[in-house]
Amino acid sequence: MGSGTTSITFPGAGALIQVGRLSTLSWEVLRAIPRRPFQFREWIQQCWFFASVTILPTALVAIPFGAVIALQLGSLTQQIGAQSFTGAASALAIVQQASPLITALLVAGAGGSAVCADIGARKIREEIDAMEVLGVNPIQRLIVPRVLAAMVVSVLLNGLVSVVGVLGGYFFNVVMQGGTPGAYLASFNALAQLPDLWVSEIKALLYGFVAGVVAAFRGLNPSGGPKGVGDAVNQAVVITFLLLFLINVVLTAIYLQIIPPKAL
Repeated sequence: MGSGTTSITFPGAGALIQVGRLSTLSWEVLRAIPRRPFQFREWIQQCWFFASVTILPTALVAIPFGAVIALQLGSLTQQIGAQSFTGAASALAIVQQASPLITALLVAGAGGSAVCADIGARKIREEIDAMEVLGVNPIQRLIVPRVLAAMVVSVLLNGLVSVVGVLGGYFFNVVMQGGTPGAYLASFNALAQLPDLWVSEIKALLYGFVAGVVAAFRGLNPSGGPKGVGDAVNQAVVITFLLLFLINVVLTAIYLQIIPPKAL
């Protein structure tokens, strides 16, 4: 009889291993955030980078997104005779759902891909290994400032998208569909509540964390060579998008169960 051991694998084992490694990196990032010294200068630079590559695309995407929601809801409310609730429906849809997702998708697509490429290039050049040999924690030195920058910029951009989207929805509903400005604003004031804004900001904060961690994870684990870094960037964007939509469903369901709707 042989003395060797037989490894048992099952379908999906590789995916579970990757999920475990991603969860481990998330925990290490959370543990490293309060540690000192904090890389304040690196964090400021990353915040500026994230903001510079996402502000204009985010604003440009928010305008047509708000317009589409306003036009579609305006047409629907006209059919059922509830034009007075167009403002509340479109504004709540933009603030609660559209703003965090638009922000996160652009942060992950523009900023996250750049972070993944940067970390991946450092990895294949063995800079990460050299930092570990010198006793420098690469997570605290490189990953934490980038993740925190993604979170801060996501929260700020979420407010920008909310304002631009609501204004765009107001313009298209009032100007193009002949809606009443007073009814638009009155319905929004009647149904909207402060927790709607809080849950939107919480979503943006969490989405920024996920986008930053996933980008760093794929950058730290390229398949090898420059082509591996390019593949890692594509994988980081796709994985982030899938996780964001899944998290959005869970958070929305929890919010609707915990926070009661505002009574008319």
